[in-house]
Amino acid sequence: MHADDLSDSMLPPTASDTPIQRIVSPFVRFAKLEAAGGLVLVFSTAAALLWANSRWADSYDHFWHLYFTIGLGPAALKESLLHFINDGLMAVFFFFVGLEIKHEVLAGELSTLKRATFPLAAAVGGATLPAVIFIAVTHGTSAHPGWGIPVATDIAFVLGALALLGSRIPLTLKVFVTALAIVDDIIAVLIIAIFYTTAFSLRSLIAGLAGIAISFLANRLGVRSWAVYAIIGIFVWLAMMKSGIHATVAGILLAFTIPAKTALKPAEFLRHNLPIWERLRSMARSESAVTSPVEQESLIDALQRQCALVQSPLHSIEHALQPWATFVIMPVFALANAGVHLSGGRSMSLIQPITIGIFLGLFLGKPFGIVLFGWLSVKSSLASAPEGVSWRQISGAAWLCGIGFTMSLFIATLSLGDADLREVAKLGILFASVAAGVAGSLVLSLVGRRKTA
Repeated sequence: MHADDLSDSMLPPTASDTPIQRIVSPFVRFAKLEAAGGLVLVFSTAAALLWANSRWADSYDHFWHLYFTIGLGPAALKESLLHFINDGLMAVFFFFVGLEIKHEVLAGELSTLKRATFPLAAAVGGATLPAVIFIAVTHGTSAHPGWGIPVATDIAFVLGALALLGSRIPLTLKVFVTALAIVDDIIAVLIIAIFYTTAFSLRSLIAGLAGIAISFLANRLGVRSWAVYAIIGIFVWLAMMKSGIHATVAGILLAFTIPAKTALKPAEFLRHNLPIWERLRSMARSESAVTSPVEQESLIDALQRQCALVQSPLHSIEHALQPWATFVIMPVFALANAGVHLSGGRSMSLIQPITIGIFLGLFLGKPFGIVLFGWLSVKSSLASAPEGVSWRQISGAAWLCGIGFTMSLFIATLSLGDADLREVAKLGILFASVAAGVAGSLVLSLVGRRKTA
């Protein structure tokens, strides 16, 4: 009898049959949805806006500006909760982004020049044109340092929107958008490192770079323990914070020192584990025989060790951080930064140069820059467009990339020193991101319906 023909009553009980598994299984299924990260971000943003415009609005600002001290002696940092979120949690997030970048460079869409050229050209266009538009609109005003605000793309929202559109979106389009967003993140980190670094301490910078060198040396020596890299990472983060260079740069640089090679090749893994599998199989078949729990546990422990060796630290750390980045770091960042006070004449902010520059940069500059530079790279025979994807679909996806949101909010906090100007910029970011998301979704929906018809 085929295994598929077995009834549920004939199957042995599994962990999914336990009461706790039945309770948490809906949440587990939700977390596996591609759109889940975007939906959580939407909820966090709505919560921040409601909180900041409710009768408890004062508590919103007070809570995020509570001060804490981390570290001892000369290495101690006393900053607000908002500062630790923007410079601490975001450093972890950019470490996760750095792992994704390294993975794509080694074995993904950025691993060869031909694969990388189209998303690379599109990302450069999507960063250049918004910056040019913003500079032209805000020339001569106090908002000009914020030219990096419309450059960024919020990949969580974009991929969430693509997932909500379902089967109308080809897989190759999602791969293109992901590769584009990876390059976009690289550009954003370079902008932060070069243009938004304020005070500078050479001694702390040397200490941070020394920590990165130690992490690289640990990689070369074959150190695979995540705890070692975590300790080095905390030291590098503190040093970079003291140096004046934003800690997100430390996250990216540290990510590139994480080992990407496995300690055990697949063939060796199979050779070492076949005897273990055979022994476990024989123990399962001999129902009448008394099975030693000690032997069972030792076999399973050996199997777990072998599984850890066949995975690279890069893959295992990236896999472990993914839910934290999606469901904790970015939602907390949105909750702490998206609370724009809409009362007090904020509606007039929409006609200020900074909001006009942000809106035109994200809503028009981003999609036009992506499509124009991508089209030029194809016409010049430097690259080829993704297979099975029309230019209308690329245009729709490019419009979705105008959702700057969390990344634009992050750059706004770095680039604008005036608190009122930051509030106005946040309003422009929210308005432009919503408009870009709606426009991109409509274009992709219409193209998908025509193809279905």
